[in-house]
Amino acid sequence: MTRYAIVADLNRCVGCQTCTAACKHANATAPGVQWRKVLDFETGEYPDVSRAFVPVGCMHCETPSCMDVCPSTATGQRADGIVTIDYDICIGCAYCAVACPYQARYRVDEPSAAYGVGKTMRHEAAREDPARLGVAQKCTMCVDVIDAGVAKGLVPGVDMGATPVCVASCIAGALHMGDLDDPDSNVSQLLREKRHFRMHEEMGNGPGFIYLYDGEIADMTPIDPAPMVADPVGLAAVSPKPQTSWDWRAAANFMAGGAGTGLFAATMLAGLFAPVIWGAAFAALALVGAGLFCVLLEIGRRWRFLNVFRNARTSWMTREAMMAVPFFAFGGLSWLTGWVVLGWLGALFGLAFLYCQARILRAAKGIPAWRKPELVPLIVSTGLAEGTGLLGVVVATTTATGVPGLGMALAALVAARFVLWKRYRRALGKTGAPVQTFRVLDGPRSGLIGAGQAAILALAGYAMLGLPLQGLALVLAGLAAAGTGWLFKYTLITRAAMNQGFAVERMPARGAGESAPGIKPGWTTA
Repeated sequence: MTRYAIVADLNRCVGCQTCTAACKHANATAPGVQWRKVLDFETGEYPDVSRAFVPVGCMHCETPSCMDVCPSTATGQRADGIVTIDYDICIGCAYCAVACPYQARYRVDEPSAAYGVGKTMRHEAAREDPARLGVAQKCTMCVDVIDAGVAKGLVPGVDMGATPVCVASCIAGALHMGDLDDPDSNVSQLLREKRHFRMHEEMGNGPGFIYLYDGEIADMTPIDPAPMVADPVGLAAVSPKPQTSWDWRAAANFMAGGAGTGLFAATMLAGLFAPVIWGAAFAALALVGAGLFCVLLEIGRRWRFLNVFRNARTSWMTREAMMAVPFFAFGGLSWLTGWVVLGWLGALFGLAFLYCQARILRAAKGIPAWRKPELVPLIVSTGLAEGTGLLGVVVATTTATGVPGLGMALAALVAARFVLWKRYRRALGKTGAPVQTFRVLDGPRSGLIGAGQAAILALAGYAMLGLPLQGLALVLAGLAAAGTGWLFKYTLITRAAMNQGFAVERMPARGAGESAPGIKPGWTTA
């Protein structure tokens, strides 16, 4: 077997960015898109300062999280370990971008030039590739160069005619490429002789980009994880930043989809105690449909949307889409015919849809605030609380008889949501997260702060007592339950979603010096 990998010697890299320039020249990437770039890390205080230049890009992981989440199967992995993208079937949903812990993926929606619109240079026009617009793109490890070289009998990593341009152009000899499965290859020999680490190895992706940080050694003593530094000075470029792949349109899907499926389930459950309010069922279907329409507006290649059904084996986005079909089918038929049995089937598929939404976030390994397992029950309970709250609004404003126990159910779901929120927040604090994530989630706009939830419980409790204005209390409680849930999900998707950032487990030795502890900038526990 063959397993291609790149080894970067941090002792030799001088930060010249020649690999970055060579990559842009070879692949004609758009302005601001760097498939290969070199980061600058500096730690310590004068005179004990350590500095490292760290090349990064697609890590061509052994277990790529981008491939697992891709709903269209556009992201694949060759037998030699190189991770690829099929531009012809990618829908441009950017799910792979939020699942990548290395910020290695980009989406460019419109043609762009270095000097602006209407000022395209001759070489930019010659190398323009419309197939890369509106889809995911990243480092290919120069598969065209490798394949052409191998066809001529050349050896990748040894013969420059079969070696990625970033490696071939490195003026310091810091980058090496070869076959990890060949014990006699250049990279295998380097890894036997020198201390090394892989960035974010704790994520379990098995990155195929490995860093050397010390001279020749006789053993491979494990190194401690890089210490978190909450407010690093001068390291903004390598600290976690807000993700830009999913905006309000993605948030709207989680907001409307969760509330809609929760409303449909609550409507059918309430039908056990009172006549089914079919208007509420229709509103639930409309909400979910509106959320999915917002997703359609966000994807880069909208007319390929049916490709979302291609990866039921591993993608929770595919599974969400698959659950939507029977939800609308059974839910719509129940609304048209009034058959309660069909409504119950629709409710079951709606709850499955809601669960898939929670797992979509859980699978996005590149966003620390999303990948916690404790988020799954929180998202599900939030959708149910939102839906029950909206049903309370419908009942209080359209019926005279009401639904027995509706206020109690709303109070119970809001209380459960708050307990699960606290559990999620504690779990996030134990393992650590970007500083800005904590600042946003602990702020007044997070949606699930204690004072607001206590007010909802008070209103729902008043609505249960049969006192004057109980209908108004139920309306206010329902609107607040839905509103705070929507605010939480909007904040979670658009403001608290910092990416993983970058880290070095060990700063390299320089000259006759010794290596120093690494750093994980912009992270803290709280």
